[in-house]
Amino acid sequence: MSSSATPHVAVIGLGSMGYGMATSLKRAGFVVTGCDVSADAVARFVADGGKGAKTPAEAAKDADIVVSVVVNAAQTEAILFGKDGAAETLAKDAVFISSATMDPDIARRLAKQLEATGRHYLDAPISGGAQRAAQGELTILASGSAAAFAKARPALDAMAAKLYELGDAAGQGAAFKMINQLLAGVHIAAASEAIAFAAKQGLDIRKVYEVITASAGNSWMFENRMPHVLDGDYAPRSAVEIFVKDLGIIQDMARNARFPVPVSAAALQMFLMTAAAGMGRDDDASVARMYAQVTGTKLPGAK
Repeated sequence: MSSSATPHVAVIGLGSMGYGMATSLKRAGFVVTGCDVSADAVARFVADGGKGAKTPAEAAKDADIVVSVVVNAAQTEAILFGKDGAAETLAKDAVFISSATMDPDIARRLAKQLEATGRHYLDAPISGGAQRAAQGELTILASGSAAAFAKARPALDAMAAKLYELGDAAGQGAAFKMINQLLAGVHIAAASEAIAFAAKQGLDIRKVYEVITASAGNSWMFENRMPHVLDGDYAPRSAVEIFVKDLGIIQDMARNARFPVPVSAAALQMFLMTAAAGMGRDDDASVARMYAQVTGTKLPGAK
């Protein structure tokens, strides 16, 4: 527990989301220590007035709250229980807020493992993108014990515009997030298919965008992602590989539940094909480029 009245927060993972969350916490008056595998990301955060740490253990040492903003379950587990992990130094009454998207069963296992040592675990996946992270306006889908919520609440309030309290145990937040990811992946794949098909028809795709966003076929993902296609700009805001991972988790969950998910299975294949074509690290709207390549269709920015 920090000795001062100002809670200390460690943010582990200073990528596009984590960096914004760390700056939002700092703006809200917390003492914030940033930690990342990239020394440059830590140096940037220190230059912006934060503190820096080289390992999760070092970052967690004086923290009341640790916010983990990494890509997946394996990285979350390594941050907690790996070499120089946060669980080594985390105070008994501190809370670990896990923001990675993962299988609910793994969230439950990690929570059980940490809670057995007397610490708190909040399963708290996030949605909203880098800009909303930087503004402190994320949507957080959280579940955990009353004690975990109580301990985490000041930090959650600083990071979120909408906080959903979805249950008293880890796993529920993860499950809600996976339903969101099922829809998000399907909608990106469908939007990409539609815009590439429109281009193949010889339509003015800027006009297509204008018409669809004012029509019943619109989706949040069509409206948000298709401008990347119109501009021929595939710098990753969210990469193709994210949906290879997340729709893969959906398949695993569905298989275990004996529940058919044919639409998301088809979307997964489109993301896999896009990744296989060398675009895995590019923006997820690259699914449209994959359709264009396969069909000889010209999109903006194509060589």
